[in-house]
Amino acid sequence: MSPALIFDCDGVLADTERYGHLPAFNETFAEVGLPVRWSDADYARYVQIGGGKERMASLLTPELVAAAGLPTDPGEQAAMVADWHRRKTARYTAKVAAGAMPARPGIARIVEEAADAGWTLAVASTSAEPAVRAVLEHVVGADRARDFAVFAGDVVAHKKPAPDIYLLTLGGIGARAADVVVVEDSANGLRAARAAGLTTVVTVSTYTVAEDFTGAALVVSSLGDPDEKAQVIDDPHRLGIGPEVTLADLARLLHLDRPRPAPPTRPTPSAVPTPPRSHPHAR
Repeated sequence: MSPALIFDCDGVLADTERYGHLPAFNETFAEVGLPVRWSDADYARYVQIGGGKERMASLLTPELVAAAGLPTDPGEQAAMVADWHRRKTARYTAKVAAGAMPARPGIARIVEEAADAGWTLAVASTSAEPAVRAVLEHVVGADRARDFAVFAGDVVAHKKPAPDIYLLTLGGIGARAADVVVVEDSANGLRAARAAGLTTVVTVSTYTVAEDFTGAALVVSSLGDPDEKAQVIDDPHRLGIGPEVTLADLARLLHLDRPRPAPPTRPTPSAVPTPPRSHPHAR
């Protein structure tokens, strides 16, 4: 069985939170007449809530509902939040298409290394699938993006830090936990991956740099490229990482890192993700 490399999306593939999601949220709030504008400091707190709809729904306190004249019926509120989120996703994907969010260092490089070596490629994210696919295509190109299995959005009932999205991904790509390396950027993502029994590398991002990454197999500033070298934050296995995290480094971690086994059950998906077009390393 070939090894697999699974990426989170936001903060891992690109710095999407500061340059994409935050402005898209605020523009949507203005569009729908909601008296809310998130600052950087505000968003650093809200980003800890898994899922965009969930972040929006957390605003619906009795005080805001009354002040803004919003519906009080739970069903109407859910429909309203879903509409807000559709608007926000459209704004966000437009920003991706416009090139507003540069790819994070080392992602395109290590994806090519993994594809050439026959590794299975996947993305596991709590963000909406159209947004994830837009970022993926922007970062690795449309052709390579078709080689990824994408598991995103509301395909599981419980979002990170619950392990559901990673358990679903394991089943979807037919991989054993022992053969998988995950790249995450947040403590919630790390907790989700570790609870699924997966070796996890953390590349810290704008809003997560101060979080607790206990249990990560490796914590670095990024995967590294010639023009932006990887800075090691924590290397518990003493890999001796150079200026770039390589596929060989990740392969070594599969032998050195031993997360606890994944639970034997798999969550029931609420939707069926689209599989990759062919063999994972087909060009």
